[in-house]
Amino acid sequence: MQADITYTRDTGEKLVNETFGPNNIRRRTSGTEERHRVEIANGREARGLALDANGFVLVEHRTAVRDFFDTEELKRVYYPEVEALIRRVAGASRVLVFDHTLRSGSEDEREAKLVREPVLSAHNDYTEWSGPQRVRDLMGAEAEALLSRRFAIIQVWRAAYADAADPVRSNPLAMADARSVAPEDLLIAERRYPNRVGQTYRLKYSPRHRWFYFPEMRRDEALVFKVYDSAKDGRARFTPHTSLRKIGTVPI
Repeated sequence: MQADITYTRDTGEKLVNETFGPNNIRRRTSGTEERHRVEIANGREARGLALDANGFVLVEHRTAVRDFFDTEELKRVYYPEVEALIRRVAGASRVLVFDHTLRSGSEDEREAKLVREPVLSAHNDYTEWSGPQRVRDLMGAEAEALLSRRFAIIQVWRAAYADAADPVRSNPLAMADARSVAPEDLLIAERRYPNRVGQTYRLKYSPRHRWFYFPEMRRDEALVFKVYDSAKDGRARFTPHTSLRKIGTVPI
């Protein structure tokens, strides 16, 4: 299958991503984007995809959450479910769920429920600097001891509504195989929040990139992927990703 991936051109301009407004749902960015038509493989048909090798994996994961837009239910029910999932999939000895983001492709729903739009450009949410910095932000006096050991920041993406009868068909998530992304493909962008400043990576185009997506994801499936790993032994460390407008063989 083919789709357009939105990349960032390396012009030397300072890259900035900023969110603001009610519930932090407004967004503005700097930089020059460019679209490239690429082949995107069906991840369901790929053999041997693994978190440490490719940076992502699709897993079966049932949830007891009834309403993903209920913040208290998410923290009470979903956070412990995700902790158990990461222990199982990544082999983690300790897991802290510290954040969640809700997104919608519907402008009406975004305004009504104050959730964010899909990110339609290739990016990775943490950098060589901001991964450890997030540990310092969150863990206080424990941080330096924790940073002396291997740690990873892992994200879990799933559909809030989809079920077997109505799987995800709009804005699926495309994943770049971490092994196909070179360090020089990653462009640092300043990430401005109302209460802090971090960093993310944007992705510069390379014909070497290999992309995957998982069509028609159901509510009982989860896409688990790494956005930072402190280990530098050849395993996946950063996994660029993007929402897609649509999949097809005709121009978007």
